[in-house]
Amino acid sequence: MRCVKPGGVVLELDHLTLQRGVFRLTAAWSVSPGSRIAIVGPSGAGKSSLLAAIAGFLPPASGTVRWKGQDLAGSDPGRRPLTILFQEQNLFPHLTVAQNVGLGLRPDLRLTAQDQTKLEQTLERVGLSGLAARRAADLSGGQASRVALARALVRARPMLLLDEPFAALGPAQRQDMLHLVRQVADETAALVLLVTHDLKEAEGLEGLTVFVEAGVAAPPVPTDALLANPPPALRAYLGLK
Repeated sequence: MRCVKPGGVVLELDHLTLQRGVFRLTAAWSVSPGSRIAIVGPSGAGKSSLLAAIAGFLPPASGTVRWKGQDLAGSDPGRRPLTILFQEQNLFPHLTVAQNVGLGLRPDLRLTAQDQTKLEQTLERVGLSGLAARRAADLSGGQASRVALARALVRARPMLLLDEPFAALGPAQRQDMLHLVRQVADETAALVLLVTHDLKEAEGLEGLTVFVEAGVAAPPVPTDALLANPPPALRAYLGLK
């Protein structure tokens, strides 16, 4: 099934099957540039595994992940057109905020004047312009989340994968981060895939939702329509009668 805007298809999961031991997950759908997609479902259903397969960390048992028609099989994660942001943030505690973000631009941190300008603009955008010199080890959880998001944003890849990166934030901070993600997606036509257990996050993304359950990552559908008339499996997940 396709969920396609006028810009055409960018990401296609062509009869994708993931298998590890007794775990099995299938997905068969495609989406357009600029789509904002929440991925929800019970713990252990395979939400993170789906992102791992798209990112290249988990080889599929069968089927294909395509980007703009190109099979990504054999393409290392670092060479794929994406950035992935995990809940753990993966910051270097001994480096400063500016250095952690700068790694997204140049791994050797030899930043050009243009790189430095981009870094400073991104820090300002995520509300960290006054913390560039602070070590990551001295940040709060919310500040660390903003640094990790800033590093993802400066990479400016056409696909942004988010694996519960805002789970440690309070509701207001979480909404701020979602607002920023929406802005970036709208401005750059980046495809966003967000794994979350929080239906308010799915609603806040203001896009589509993939429900993962019973071994199937269902095709994305508009979130508001899905929550207005949830299927039985989603009702059970939400605890609705």
